[in-house]
Amino acid sequence: MTALFSAQGADAAAEVMVPRLALPDASTSFISQPVVQALPSTIESESQVGDQYPAQFAESRQAPTLGALVAAQPDESELTPEMQCLAGAIYFEARGETLEGQLAVGQVIVNRTASGRFPESYCGVVYQPSQFSFVRGKSMPRVRAGSRAWREAVAVARIAHEGSWDSEVSDALYFHAARVSPRWRLTRLARVDNHVFYR
Repeated sequence: MTALFSAQGADAAAEVMVPRLALPDASTSFISQPVVQALPSTIESESQVGDQYPAQFAESRQAPTLGALVAAQPDESELTPEMQCLAGAIYFEARGETLEGQLAVGQVIVNRTASGRFPESYCGVVYQPSQFSFVRGKSMPRVRAGSRAWREAVAVARIAHEGSWDSEVSDALYFHAARVSPRWRLTRLARVDNHVFYR
């Protein structure tokens, strides 16, 4: 048997501490398949959500996959200018990538607005000089608004804006295309599809 000793204070006497055997809890069970735990909703009533996000959106936080969460997003024709900037950046930067890749790009834009090192608006981040290659002369190319790619970009933008799905690059502030190697002195987080993300 091993005895552990400890003394507290300058004049304290040593006391013997005997290790205890920890028995496994009988209620512990192992599951061989993924478990999806619903995120707690901060939206308590439809009146808090406002016109832009109906109550259906609050319920969609319990989606089992990112694809299901994208499918649960409301179809709306009107977007605020800020959400148009966020969705536009996702559309042009990550169109054709997986939903995770699109969310990662959107997450960087959302993170930049909160960082204090970049503009505080989505449009400010997107139109900041030399940040996005698709921006030409402070404007974005025209989007195909009726396309599936645009609908996905809008849904992913809402998810990134609300923080309703955890991205594997949740604290990233920078990314570049995987085909280039800029030799940044930043902490590399992950490669997601065609981009490499850093903080």
